[in-house]
This record gives sequence, C-alpha cells and structure tokens, in this order.
Amino acid sequence: MAEKDPECSSPCLAETPTLRELEELLNTGRPSCNHADEVWPNLFLGDHLIAHSRFGLWKMGISHILNAAHGTLFCHEPHDFYGTTIEYYGVPAHDLPDFDISPYFYPAAEFIHKALNTPGGKILVHCAVGISRSSSLVLAFLMIYHHLSLTEAIKAVKKHRWIFPNRGFQEQLRNLDIQLRWG
Repeated sequence: MAEKDPECSSPCLAETPTLRELEELLNTGRPSCNHADEVWPNLFLGDHLIAHSRFGLWKMGISHILNAAHGTLFCHEPHDFYGTTIEYYGVPAHDLPDFDISPYFYPAAEFIHKALNTPGGKILVHCAVGISRSSSLVLAFLMIYHHLSLTEAIKAVKKHRWIFPNRGFQEQLRNLDIQLRWG
C-alpha cells in the first residue's frame, strides 16, 4: 500500500512524472527519420507513408496494422485496402490535446497483444507521422501488458524512435500510470 503524505489526502505519486518532467523526457534524443522503427520485438511504430506501401509492409513481414488515425485526412484507406493478409484495427483519433484517446487504450493494447501472440505476428502501429497518437497507444500497451511505468515505457520506445504525444495525451497517459500503479 502506498504511503500517504501528511500534506495531501491521496497517495504520494512521486514515481508518476509531472507534465513538465514528461515533456523534458520526451524532448531528449534526436528525431527519427525512418518511416517505421521496431520499438519492441515485432512491434513497429510508423507513419502513414509506410502504412500505404503494401510492398514495404510485405518486406517487413507485417501481419497486423493498428491505425491510430483511422478515417482522418492522411489515413483514410478503404477497409479492404490490405486484403486478407493483414488484420486491421482502426482508432478514429485526432491529434488534439482535448481529444480523449483513453477509451482506446485497452482495446488497442489488446489488439497489439493478440498480434504479438500470433505465430509469426508483426504489427505496425501508425498515425500520420508516428509521433503522437500511435505512440500513445504503444505506450499504453507497454504499461498495460508489460507493467512498465510511463517513464519506463517512454524510455523503452525512445531507444528506437523519437516520440512526442500531445499534452492532452500525456495527461491521459499519466492518469493511466496512476490507475495501473495505485488503482
């Protein structure tokens, strides 16, 4: 059980970073120039350009796609775009600080988990640029299924790709971190 700080009525959340600390952590490293990067074994984080390259996806061995910008301007592929060789899941998220992406944390994490547990499964999680919406869903997956703290999840992904969820998504990920660790 978490110790209570005599100055506050809720458990001390020293391990959950503040928004300022999150932004400082996210600002480290250099921006990635790749259309997709493997950020966890068989889990790729990328942009809409790689998602629209059937040949590129085939070369990477992608079996599943999670589109975190389903139906938006740059990510509006028809449902049958990938045919029967790739399993598809679309999240109609907008990269706006006031968009609530949190209802998609658990369904997206489950889809990623199932993809990675499929024999030979490789998944591409993408949005328009592969920095905010898609990274938020990947971070949530790592927190939910691999029990990483938000800080640990960010550090794990940033070893392979520069990410920067918008401020609203950062707050929602902080809330998930608190929920998972203290709930």
